[in-house]
Amino acid sequence: MTQQNTLGRPSIGAFMSKYGIVVIFIGMCLILSIVSPAFRSMRNVTNVIRQVSIIGIVSMGVTFCIITTGIDLSSGSMIALISVVVASLSQNSVNPDQPISVVMPIAFGIGIALILGLALGSVNGTLHAYGKIPPFIATLGMMTVARGAAALFTQGRPVGDLKDTFTFIGTGNFLNVPLPILIYIAMGILSHILLSKTKFGRHVFAIGGNEQAARICGINVRKTLVKVYAYAGFLTAVSAILLTARTSAGNPTYGVSYELDAIASTVIGGTSLSGGIGSIPFCVIGALIIGVLNNGMDLLGVNAYWQQIAKGVIIVVAVLIDARKQKRK
Repeated sequence: MTQQNTLGRPSIGAFMSKYGIVVIFIGMCLILSIVSPAFRSMRNVTNVIRQVSIIGIVSMGVTFCIITTGIDLSSGSMIALISVVVASLSQNSVNPDQPISVVMPIAFGIGIALILGLALGSVNGTLHAYGKIPPFIATLGMMTVARGAAALFTQGRPVGDLKDTFTFIGTGNFLNVPLPILIYIAMGILSHILLSKTKFGRHVFAIGGNEQAARICGINVRKTLVKVYAYAGFLTAVSAILLTARTSAGNPTYGVSYELDAIASTVIGGTSLSGGIGSIPFCVIGALIIGVLNNGMDLLGVNAYWQQIAKGVIIVVAVLIDARKQKRK
């Protein structure tokens, strides 16, 4: 229930409890704009959002998983595997002088990458929902398998020589806006609609709130969980395609610790590790906070080790705040 003061208006405490993460984000931007003029340049702001887009898209899928009281530790390794697959398939062309012979392998490679993401995510969901394996263990296993498969697929070597038509996805602009940012926005809108405007989204929250009650209410919990992890795999595939296109290569070493940044973005964005609570807009804010924090510390010349410590402290504080909220309930 929303806390109100004696005049019947929402209190500052209630406001901060709901929108505190937005206030913190705005405060960080204002402070960095003052101490580092380079931070507020449009070029820097664009770069921050473009860099955040990859982790941000992954964190949307992680949000779905955590709302169901699950977790996904495999997204970083899945990025590596999908990256080398899409790079290998997209570099083949029959005749470089014929545009169709260049576009078709790229379209085929992207299609296979998205299907692979859905398939790997479905395996995670099936192991959890039907195999009764805790999501922490199921996705930990997938993390190891996917990383090994990525190295095996390329013998540990990166896959380069990608066509400009493909790299345009990660480096090009549309109406002067970088394509990764537009894709990030599109995935955000799609995920928000799925989570807050559909029956599937209501089922996700119901399972996270009380799985047994959701089952009694007639919700197919197993099927919904498979869909949740499949969608997380799909979003991971989108991120892998963007990363591969931006760097003009697929690499089995990509994605190391990405799953931790995605989980951090989700938790900082207010998604409860106890399940049943979370939103995509706040998840986006959480990812932007991680991006702004990294960028600001780079501009200020903060040691990389201190950057890791700072991020760790922020994650712990976010979890403590969530724990206090749960305790009050």
